[in-house]
Amino acid sequence: MQQRALKVLIVAAHREYVEQLREELSEGRTGDIDLEWAEELSEALGRLTRGGIDAVLLDLDLPDSQGMVTFDRMYAFAPDVPIVVLTGTNDENLAVSTVQGGAQDYLVHGEVQPAMLIRSVRYAIERHRLLAALRSLSLIDDLTGLYNRRGFMDLGEQYVKLARRSARGVTLVYLDLDRFKTINDSLGHHVGDRALLKVTEILKATFRRSDLLARLGGDEFAVLALEATGESAEMLVDRVRERITHFNRTGREPYQLAASIGLARMGDDPRIHLEDLLNEADRAMYEEKRGKRQWATGDA
Repeated sequence: MQQRALKVLIVAAHREYVEQLREELSEGRTGDIDLEWAEELSEALGRLTRGGIDAVLLDLDLPDSQGMVTFDRMYAFAPDVPIVVLTGTNDENLAVSTVQGGAQDYLVHGEVQPAMLIRSVRYAIERHRLLAALRSLSLIDDLTGLYNRRGFMDLGEQYVKLARRSARGVTLVYLDLDRFKTINDSLGHHVGDRALLKVTEILKATFRRSDLLARLGGDEFAVLALEATGESAEMLVDRVRERITHFNRTGREPYQLAASIGLARMGDDPRIHLEDLLNEADRAMYEEKRGKRQWATGDA
């Protein structure tokens, strides 16, 4: 049975190398790889948003990104696409770091023939599929399809590491539904599940594809967002509240949604870890929830 051509995005600064690789693949009469080219990382990330890419061949030294940060940014943006590093840098330590960080292979220009390249890409895709299937068994929340607490903590560490390396901001948003127990107790758990799915829908509509969304357990959700300035983080939270308000005004469910939300931002302190951010956002969320209770009861 003839295998379909793989759609592979090569991200490299030098057009000459890409054209040479295309020619070598054509001369090999493999017909197995359909190459698309992106010269810069930003261009590659834009292409990935449109989907349809089976694998990425990634050079680490690009006009807008260099070194390990290039891999980290690509991996954080598209963890569902297998990445094979194809670079001119023959550095064993760098090779080990990228593979430990999630790359499927590390190849060096001039040391790989077309047949070997095709084999490496196909193996990378199959390994990635297997790993994704195994990871999904323990990292994905069954009801919402978001990451669970374990998935959030495991992948979130990658986000925090990327933020430090690229000197980018990262914001953690912690959301807890108000009076969720009342929904479950009065209307039944099946209605409570619908409420959780509605919150999931709102979060997906508000945050970016590259942000990390999770249901931490029960009625608690978290989002880890890269490159979120203080203002943009507040705007996103306001958008979540607006969508909740819109649902309450227009929805036909027998309940009203309400949520308490806390924010935490990573500063320059290298000792700050994801668990610290989560605890800080949790405290901020609880303060908001406590303020609502005091207002409802009339306490000062």
